Amino acid sequence: MHSSSRLARFKQLWPFYVLALPGMAYFALFHYLPMSGLVLAFKDYSPFRGIADSPWVGLDNFREFFNTPDFLMLLKNTLLISLLNLVIYFPFTILLSIMLNEVRLQIFKRVSQTIVYLPHFLSWVVIYGITISFFGPSGVINHYLEQWIGGSAGFLVSNSWFRPLILFQSIWKDAGWGTIIFLAALAGINPELYEAARVDGANRFQNIWNITIPGIKSTIVILLLLRLGSSLDSNFMQIFLMTNSLNLDVSNVFDLYVYHVGLEQFNYSFAITVGMFKSIVSLILVLSANYLARLLGEEGIL
Repeated sequence: MHSSSRLARFKQLWPFYVLALPGMAYFALFHYLPMSGLVLAFKDYSPFRGIADSPWVGLDNFREFFNTPDFLMLLKNTLLISLLNLVIYFPFTILLSIMLNEVRLQIFKRVSQTIVYLPHFLSWVVIYGITISFFGPSGVINHYLEQWIGGSAGFLVSNSWFRPLILFQSIWKDAGWGTIIFLAALAGINPELYEAARVDGANRFQNIWNITIPGIKSTIVILLLLRLGSSLDSNFMQIFLMTNSLNLDVSNVFDLYVYHVGLEQFNYSFAITVGMFKSIVSLILVLSANYLARLLGEEGIL
């Protein structure tokens, strides 16, 4: 009886399973199947021997990675960029969503949304070209600095300017696109709550603090947990384009290190070891944050 009810339910919902099939195939082919390569983290992989015949080395790759003099620098640089995204970029996306939601003139609201969405569709190569046009040695900003103070600033080759520029690029390119989910959550808030608050004499800022933010709190928690899951993942293309020999002390992150070790030095086992370390740390962060969210009364994502 139980199996027959499952079959009947499958016959009823089969169009939805077919609709989900391409997404399931994508994750199976590009996320789960490649996980079999994690075994190389415990081997001294040689392309000539292959995966099966390469000798086992146990945890030697991990010991070598933790003892490398670059480990602390890589961890620091990666965490600082991630922290800036969590503390500045993520709240800015929420603030931008609330600002767009508070616009009453629909035409202006649609135009504003279109404008803040557009940079998302530009490639990082184009973003880097725009950055050079403004912050490069012969860029617009240095042109005016030479006129005003008689000197220029090395924005693109400075350690102190690297992280602010990375953060500025991320906000300009993706903050508008990140508002889509928040705006959808804001649309689900009952308008009668605002009407009742207006009758009680609440102003717009009181409505935002007491109705809008609590109304999207669960969405904020879920997106924050998802962002924590990729906290050790930097935007490789962005970092790769902005990195040069003069700012390598602050720009060298785990993703860039994996690129140099794996594709330039052909040390595939060591590169997979670094990637596996990132995944394990990210999993621990997500589980810890999810547990904390449940303690605070939120549902979490797990």
